[in-house]
Amino acid sequence: MSSTEQSGQKTAIVKPEPAKGKLGVMVVGLGAVATTMIAGVEAVRRGLAKPIGSLTQMGTVRLGKRTDNNSPLVKEFVPIADLNDIVFTGWDIFEDNVYESAAHAKVLDKETLEQLKPYLETIKPLPAVFDQFYVKRLHGTHVKKGKNKRDLAEQVRADIKAFMKTVDRVVMIWCGSTEIFLEPSAVHQSIEAFEKGLEANDPGIAPSQIYAYAALTEGVPFANGAPNLTVDLPAMIELSKKNAAPICGKDFKTGQTFMKTVLAPAFKARLLGVSGWYSTNILGNRDGEVLDDPESFKTKEESKLGSLDYIFQPELYPDLYANIFHKVRINYYPPRGDNKEGWDNIDIFGWLGYPMQIKVDFLCRDSILAAPIALDLVLFLDLAKRTPSLKSIGIQEWLSFYLKSPQTREGLYPEHDLFIQSMKLKNTLRHIMGADLITHLGLEYYD
Repeated sequence: MSSTEQSGQKTAIVKPEPAKGKLGVMVVGLGAVATTMIAGVEAVRRGLAKPIGSLTQMGTVRLGKRTDNNSPLVKEFVPIADLNDIVFTGWDIFEDNVYESAAHAKVLDKETLEQLKPYLETIKPLPAVFDQFYVKRLHGTHVKKGKNKRDLAEQVRADIKAFMKTVDRVVMIWCGSTEIFLEPSAVHQSIEAFEKGLEANDPGIAPSQIYAYAALTEGVPFANGAPNLTVDLPAMIELSKKNAAPICGKDFKTGQTFMKTVLAPAFKARLLGVSGWYSTNILGNRDGEVLDDPESFKTKEESKLGSLDYIFQPELYPDLYANIFHKVRINYYPPRGDNKEGWDNIDIFGWLGYPMQIKVDFLCRDSILAAPIALDLVLFLDLAKRTPSLKSIGIQEWLSFYLKSPQTREGLYPEHDLFIQSMKLKNTLRHIMGADLITHLGLEYYD
């Protein structure tokens, strides 16, 4: 136990418990992102590649003054689970094992997959909870059957309990497809209402919510990597706090939105105006096919549109940002596969209102960007579960760094600025370890 200064008083800090034993990772949706993460972890474990893009594996955290030259690796500063202690399992609507699914996704080259084949073939999906009403473009063939949604939730709970017997701790992450756009309703307002809704097959309860309910009921942390309405509900937040099962969401921040949360803070910092921001994407993987459906695209559009308003704060800067025309498009283009292209045209204006333009063409690899995010979220949620000050607060806002639509408590606007998010994340790590927070004020160097 250590202590930190807070409002002139010393407050005891109880550090996280050590990461002992095996960490079980249950992945919902063993498609392109999930198989790229799993194969990547195995490649790193075998010394075949580096975990590039992963803050938990390659990132550092500065402690003390700049002149102290003390910047340990994140994984050496906080008790992060070792990659060698991770055990993967999951659910999918198709029977393909992880090797077959990865080969179908065509994210990783054949040579890499062949080296990892013996391991990847051992991970076979459990039958998934699926309803085509919520994902119109997919036709699941490896699915659970039950008399109602409560029955399906109990089947997922049984899967979790069985897996728990083989590992020491469990975390769940949604890497499945984007569901249709849903809004919170009466069924989502309490645990009791949600459980009645499960019995009654309420249409407001999508498969992702069934997984989240099962996980949180079993005390398992849950990360939502899609823009679905999943854990951002009063019932789920209540369950999360009650069972000390940390939650975060939603939607992995990978390509175009990642760039927006880098560029928009720069324009705002320099007080450059923005009159228009047009974004279009072409994507050919299963995600692109799903988003070709207008109802699923609506869910993604809401996620992608929100960041600029929160970053620019037009109510504070009406002359600069009150009249932005913001348009987002996603087009399914099969030849591109997982290699997504995000194209942005940004109309800005500067001194005396003179117009300028910026063009961004980001030829990115969707799952290559998402895989380290998924890994970090899993490892950090496991850390939160072992941290007394974090495990029962519900929403882990400090993980906003990884997400397009960061979840916050009701009435609190989300922080989208990537650099503020990064500072929040690292200061949270410092805080739980009893280290001094860093403000970057720097005046102490000039006393």
